[in-house]
Amino acid sequence: MSNHNTPYAIETRKLTRGFGDQPVLRGLDLRVPTGQIFALLGPNGAGKTTLINILCTLLPADSGQALVAGHDVATEREQVKTAISLTGQYAAVDEILTGRENLRMICRLSGLDRVTADSRTVELLDRFDLTPAADIRAGRYSGGMRRRLDLALGLVTTGSVIFLDEPTTGLDTRSRQALWDVISALPELGATVFLTTQYLEEADRLADRIAVINNGVLVAEGTAAELKAAVGTDVLELRDAADDVITELGTDGTATGLERVLAGLTDEQRRLRVSVRRPSLDDVFLQLTGHTSDAQADNTDQGAAA
Repeated sequence: MSNHNTPYAIETRKLTRGFGDQPVLRGLDLRVPTGQIFALLGPNGAGKTTLINILCTLLPADSGQALVAGHDVATEREQVKTAISLTGQYAAVDEILTGRENLRMICRLSGLDRVTADSRTVELLDRFDLTPAADIRAGRYSGGMRRRLDLALGLVTTGSVIFLDEPTTGLDTRSRQALWDVISALPELGATVFLTTQYLEEADRLADRIAVINNGVLVAEGTAAELKAAVGTDVLELRDAADDVITELGTDGTATGLERVLAGLTDEQRRLRVSVRRPSLDDVFLQLTGHTSDAQADNTDQGAAA
């Protein structure tokens, strides 16, 4: 039964979904507080996209229940659709049309009258810093501009729950950070943001709370600080002359603990540079899932190729 007065924008209870004989979600229980930015992390195949598809009514669950904005995704699909906005990781803009024409078209398709569509278009162009490029064909936009336009298109009719599925994938650092500024302001409009990302720095910077799923189950949930504290150790890094990290070793952060770790180093390791840092979300992710993040793995591969 739906609960339209819930303090949670999203709730799942014992949610399951499989494909053939392969289970993807295995009894997932998740609660997303209203009015926050909530990040969902997990390795490839963990079930992130499957979960978003269920929450957005694009895919039925096998069992369990999911509520979005207090509405059951299985029995109140139309109410859920009205309550949400969805932006994926691939820009869905029409390259032949200008930014203004893209937005006006989606406004009209969403049922807005001509006057309201025009004013909404101007508002979104301004909010996403696209006014200077409003009358340029979208095919000439940079990657960051295309992604901002795509996000604007998804927010033509702003739902109370906004799903962002890897919204900054493929963007350069500057474009990604510009989009972070836009995303961080969305709760000020009264929205709850549900974000999946492969960039742990993105979750660290944007999210009020973070959940980590692995093999279709929730393995941790909390603030970034709480998750880092749960790792329980500082990290001793051994670096070579090129400043590349060769080895990482856990330590409890005390002088005694550090001495114990140093005493166990080999003669070869003792010739390396030493530094100590606080745990990062990368450490949390590795400890909880046994994987490095996809973005970190990509960076490692690119460094090796270089």
